[in-house]
Amino acid sequence: MGDQPRAIAQLTQGLREGKPAVCLLGATGTGKTFTMANVIANLGKPTLIISHNKTLAAQLYEELREFLPKNSVNYFVSYYDYYQPEAYIPQRDIYIEKDSSRNDDLDQLRLAATSNILSRRDTVVVASVSCIFGLGNPVSYGERVLTITRGSRVDRRDFLMALSQMQYTRSEIEFKRAQFRVRGDALEVWPAYEKYAVRIELFGDEIDRVDLINPTSGEVLAEERQFFLFPAVHHMMPEDQMQSVLSAIRAEMDARVLELRSQGKLLEAQRLISRTKYDLELLEETGMCQGIENYSRFMDGRQPGERPYTLMDYFDFAPTADGAKRDEETERRRDGVEDPTSVSSSLPARPNYRDWLLIIDESHVTLPQIRAMYNGDRARKTVLVEHGFRLPSALDNRPLRFEEFEAIVPQIAYVSATPGPYELERTGGEVAEQVIRPTGLLDPVIEVKPAQGQVPDLIERCQERVAKGERVLVTALTKRLCEDLTSYLDQKGLRVRYLHSEVETLERVAILTDLRLGEFDVLVGVNLLREGLDLPEVSLVCILDADKEGFLRSPTSLIQQMGRAARNVNALVIMYADQMTPAMQAAISETERRRTKQIAYNEAHGIVPKTIKKDIRRGMEISLKGRKQARESLYEKEPEYEISDLIETIRTEMRESAAKLDFESAAVLRDQLKSLEAKLEKATKSGGSTKVRRSELSANAEAKSRKRPGMPGVKITKQMRKKGSGH
Repeated sequence: MGDQPRAIAQLTQGLREGKPAVCLLGATGTGKTFTMANVIANLGKPTLIISHNKTLAAQLYEELREFLPKNSVNYFVSYYDYYQPEAYIPQRDIYIEKDSSRNDDLDQLRLAATSNILSRRDTVVVASVSCIFGLGNPVSYGERVLTITRGSRVDRRDFLMALSQMQYTRSEIEFKRAQFRVRGDALEVWPAYEKYAVRIELFGDEIDRVDLINPTSGEVLAEERQFFLFPAVHHMMPEDQMQSVLSAIRAEMDARVLELRSQGKLLEAQRLISRTKYDLELLEETGMCQGIENYSRFMDGRQPGERPYTLMDYFDFAPTADGAKRDEETERRRDGVEDPTSVSSSLPARPNYRDWLLIIDESHVTLPQIRAMYNGDRARKTVLVEHGFRLPSALDNRPLRFEEFEAIVPQIAYVSATPGPYELERTGGEVAEQVIRPTGLLDPVIEVKPAQGQVPDLIERCQERVAKGERVLVTALTKRLCEDLTSYLDQKGLRVRYLHSEVETLERVAILTDLRLGEFDVLVGVNLLREGLDLPEVSLVCILDADKEGFLRSPTSLIQQMGRAARNVNALVIMYADQMTPAMQAAISETERRRTKQIAYNEAHGIVPKTIKKDIRRGMEISLKGRKQARESLYEKEPEYEISDLIETIRTEMRESAAKLDFESAAVLRDQLKSLEAKLEKATKSGGSTKVRRSELSANAEAKSRKRPGMPGVKITKQMRKKGSGH
């Protein structure tokens, strides 16, 4: 077990003793996620884990679902595949309207997270730094929850009105998430955060039956006695406060318009009037408008400058350990201080006040991100306010300042292979060190080679690893170089893809899964091939231009990049550099220190290093069960052909297509033919089956011909980002 049990015990004890912060220094491959899961299980508190990007958050989410099967493990990241924020460039008089591609699956997972936080104490949420951005008032959100109980009485009209106020829309034709429909005496609601729908059968004004159903087929999945239905959106407009909120917005608009006119900004004043009045009309009629979050201060009842509600506030409203409600003021007096983070004195008591845990994964990267969020957002919105695009209250729709973030966290655990000075300062230099791997695996061997001629040498090294059935990671300095290098390696016969920040979230997960499955052998990336990626099949990491000093070639970055090969017994890192920089020397020295420590442990315990074997998880690749079953049913009925017979059939069809000048179809058939010939050769050598279904062949050909982000020759464009990944 290495030093993992000691680290778990040290972290658990520190948190139970009430320490505000603890730190885990966990080397790559030592099982940091398993340690986190054990600490969460030991404490039994609602837990928020923040990761610095969506890809690692998805990986962490899947691992924790496996380690904590009885807990409610959730995924909370930005729901945009593509996001271009609203902005204005005064120098060129260019207004950039908010432009986004919203991912429905990610939106569903966000809503599921908040609903589970309010209903289950064993909730674990894995989030990106988007969790520090403004979210709806948890009180308004919680007050709108509908309790549907078998045997209770309801007014049908009032029930339908309540659904509308929760932003569920009625549809009698197409049934989708966040919609409801009426079927005689039955009401069917598809919760915005679930994969199933709820059917409520009425007998008069009494709820006779509550069933969970398949929204496509109508099949009853389970019968329930009681069901809690949460709102379809996070930003809720309280019905009884609607007019007062609208009046407050109008009052701020009038005051701001007078101010702009007094400054001679007549154009800005008129612009503000027309934009705000349009939003007011939508709010009054529907309770929603584009950019409703910019009016969240009025909806939440906050004062100017007061921090917004975030996901972290929802944890204060989670169920308590004993199920009892606590008085917030009593808790504050017990702590001896007033809570500086309270956003409203009129709020009811927070039952779970300061009784949850925050874990910062890869803290050396995540904390700087949290620090940077506020200033960037503030600068952009200030320009919008000054030029009449938004009211001053839009400035209060923002991420948390770092001091606000620090103030509302009850207890925090920092996790990193390379903790920064801030983490060490917060913990008084006390760190739970976890650098010995139970598997006995060593930190990789490091070679430094000249940058001159690095690409030809890279190709040779990749070919060597591919011949052994192993995978390769290559890190470049720019996105452009990443894409161009991918195309060049593809021309040299390597099966290669690229990965960078402009590839959509779920597409990134699919690319990493395909790498592990052996769909391709070499992955080229920029900054995403650093922290946390769990890829045991990778035995070689090549770092191009390692001596180009900067953020991507700092000691921390280099150590993290090297660590991607630390889960394989044949681990090797090649740094291409013409000089030895201080960052390279520091990274090499730390790696050698860890190697020495692991070697001593292996010798003392008689451990022979072995490559980590891990199942390939596909949980984030969302698919419909019904479609899968239908596909499998058709597949079973399809006849099998002898490969040799099918080769002749396809060759004939290819020639016929070419004769008709249908060269596109001929090319597809040609690819199928090559695939069949390779399959026949392999079957002949191994003595395997010589039968194949044609649909299987067509699916493979389609997959190979489909050009998606990450494939050689594909450039990421704005149009591609806006279109999204198709998930």
